[in-house]
Amino acid sequence: MAKNLLIVESPAKAKTIEGYLGKDFTVKSSYGHIRDLVKSEDAIDINNNFAQKYEVPADKKQVVSELKKLAKEAEMVWLASDEDREGEAISWHLFETLGLKDASTKRIVFHEITKPAILRAIESPRKIDYNLVYAQQARRVLDRLVGFELSPVLWKKVKPSLSAGRVQSVAVRLIVDREREINKFKAEAAFKIVAIFGKSKEAFKAELPERFAKQEDAEKFLTDCINAEFNVNSLETRPAKRSPAAPFTTSTLQQEASRKLGFSVLRTMTVAQKLYESGKITYMRTDSVNLSDTALDAAALEINSAYGTKYHQHRKYKTKSAGAQEAHEAIRPTYFDQHTIDGDPSEKRLYELIWKRAIASQMSEALFEKTTAKINISTRKDELVANGEVMKFDGFLKVYLESVDEDEEPQNNEDNAMLPPLNKGQRLELQEMTATERYSRPASRYTEASLVKKLEELGIGRPSTYAPTISTIQNRGYVVKEEREGKLRNFRVLTLKGQNITKEEKSENTGAERNKLFPTDIGNVVNDFLVQHFQDIVDYNFTAGVEKQFDEIAQGLEEWTTMIRNFYDPFHKEVQNTIETADKATGERDLGVHPESGKKISVRIGRYGPFVQVGDSDSEEKPLYASLRAGQSIETISLAEALELFKLPKKVGIFEDKDMTVAIGKFGPYVKHNSAFYSLPKDIDPLDLTEERAIELIIEKRKKDAEKLIKSFDEDPLVKILNGRWGPYIEFGKQNVKIPKGKEPLELTYEECKALADAEAKAPKKPGGKRFVKKK
Repeated sequence: MAKNLLIVESPAKAKTIEGYLGKDFTVKSSYGHIRDLVKSEDAIDINNNFAQKYEVPADKKQVVSELKKLAKEAEMVWLASDEDREGEAISWHLFETLGLKDASTKRIVFHEITKPAILRAIESPRKIDYNLVYAQQARRVLDRLVGFELSPVLWKKVKPSLSAGRVQSVAVRLIVDREREINKFKAEAAFKIVAIFGKSKEAFKAELPERFAKQEDAEKFLTDCINAEFNVNSLETRPAKRSPAAPFTTSTLQQEASRKLGFSVLRTMTVAQKLYESGKITYMRTDSVNLSDTALDAAALEINSAYGTKYHQHRKYKTKSAGAQEAHEAIRPTYFDQHTIDGDPSEKRLYELIWKRAIASQMSEALFEKTTAKINISTRKDELVANGEVMKFDGFLKVYLESVDEDEEPQNNEDNAMLPPLNKGQRLELQEMTATERYSRPASRYTEASLVKKLEELGIGRPSTYAPTISTIQNRGYVVKEEREGKLRNFRVLTLKGQNITKEEKSENTGAERNKLFPTDIGNVVNDFLVQHFQDIVDYNFTAGVEKQFDEIAQGLEEWTTMIRNFYDPFHKEVQNTIETADKATGERDLGVHPESGKKISVRIGRYGPFVQVGDSDSEEKPLYASLRAGQSIETISLAEALELFKLPKKVGIFEDKDMTVAIGKFGPYVKHNSAFYSLPKDIDPLDLTEERAIELIIEKRKKDAEKLIKSFDEDPLVKILNGRWGPYIEFGKQNVKIPKGKEPLELTYEECKALADAEAKAPKKPGGKRFVKKK
């Protein structure tokens, strides 16, 4: 038996490290956390200094049993979980659960999985840092208390089965506030003047800095320019430079992977974890932009070798984040001479992004020459401005250019790549001038990545919490990530060419969204309830202050139980007061009255989601109800849109002497005919469905079903042999049964199908929930 047992968090990491250490080491994985707070209400003893009650989950008992056995046999146990607070807590849980002793336990940390880094870590072990453990414990305890106390309040006052979290509630508030800001926004139009001078290759654009609010003012400007002379009034040429961005932190990696690769925050972290565990990159949960001296030397060597010495510029970056955690490195490649790696496409693309960002951070500035020409108009006092830019030296741009979020992009960039040779006083020939109506834009909705950026700016959350927060608010149904179609909007264009001004009206698609975060109706209602009754929980500054307290605990500056007590006591009183005094929250909104019956029409959240109601619940006549359609919200639905909902279900015609009815159900719009249901394609509005199209849909579906059916049985019409995506199978009532290899589906009898279904039903389940039959 090996003298040393080294425990890491993941099996992939264990496999990589085992190759670096000799026969004296056994490397095993804990598969993450090996224990957690019990699920019951006694998990935290409020009256006993917030003592916690832990349990080893069923799926970890075998892991713990094996590690205990190996720990007893080893002379020394090395705890090598990740170097952040979460990792420190895992080491502490291992120490406690495995019954380890101080004398025979060492804690090591490393931020990259390379042989030199592992050997250096073993040469400089330390003990468990209990300040880091307490900081993680404080977060875990506080979040459990908030969740356990807030959730029952939401069940009683809003809707059953809801839950709330501390950081998640703030994230939802950001999205709700942004959506309301967008809904209230009124776009303002103004006319933008752009002139084109010169011909073919020497043509360039110039713009009027001011815009005109009225069409008549824009038209007058063009009219004044019909016989005007245009001369270069001034020329200014100046050098400019652009510096590279710092190496990646967790937050900036998530943002850039979203912009450049289209990755979700969760996908970015999953792929980065694989790259780290296989020794390709440094630790991926960090808020540091620092690079070690070793990394700086390796980057310099690679830049000088691959691009030449003029491309290298030594840089040290300082972390700006106020709450930056332990002294980690930025995310960088383990070996700078590896420009690409082997792996799946996601791993390759993310690695190359990390490599480019890290190597570019140590490269020279890009140098430009910027030229600004101001152009005189003989008939007016205004001046047109033309800007041009010529790159003199590409520097870091040879490798990498950082992307920006859409709300940071200039709305209309009329800069020229470069201007033709110009002289002061030179007369210019106008080719064309346009006055185009342009609209102001509201703030952009959040993407996952831009939400992470905002949370970081506010000091809310830390590298280890961003991805779970984003996932949780979506899983709880408070926020959805989706695409939304835009709306056509007309705009006017006036064009001066020669002596004539033409006018035309064009259209553009506005408001289209892709992969943006939208609050759901229940998200809006829960947010408003929390803002009204638990102001601190959703207050940005308060939540950021709590994060700072966690940082102080990690540095040994604050006692964790005192911090929890100061938070919990006033919070608990708020919970009790809200349960006793708060009204039920439904987000109810009156839309008006029914044009025919005169009954009140309102919209609100119910047990099964948002709905419109016609009439009063306490009147003798039963009210009418209709669920909202996808994309509709109780905050924005109009009276006219609400009335449309009551036009369904409606009869669309008769087929085979049976009525065809169109309606909207849980899974979208459908046609019902003879007790069968036929889904409507996305491009068909249920209110516009014709009798002819409904019949076509029914016939198409029957044809598909007939092609799917291999065999049916007179003994039981619910038993069929069907063609599925993965080949033929038996549908035995609600049970799908696999057909064994070698069996011809068409030759199976009813008795054989029943026997196969019975055998599968009796088979024990796999851990994932699927049944399997033991082979003899």
